[in-house]
Amino acid sequence: MTCTRCSGLMVVDHMLDMQESHLSMWMQAHRCLACGNIVDPMIHHQRMLRHTQRAKRLTTRLALTKKVHWPAAAA
Repeated sequence: MTCTRCSGLMVVDHMLDMQESHLSMWMQAHRCLACGNIVDPMIHHQRMLRHTQRAKRLTTRLALTKKVHWPAAAA
């Protein structure tokens, strides 16, 4: 797996969740050896949700602009 930030090598690492979120205390995450970027299951889930919401907004905007008929420019 490659890092989304720097394209470096991501390795599996065991992390300790100090804030005791709804995930278990010990969790497995991917950590980049080059830049230190960490991606755990919760981070990945939130990024996928955000990406899906952006895609929906974009398709809605494109659909609306196709329906609008712009007047011809006056000469």
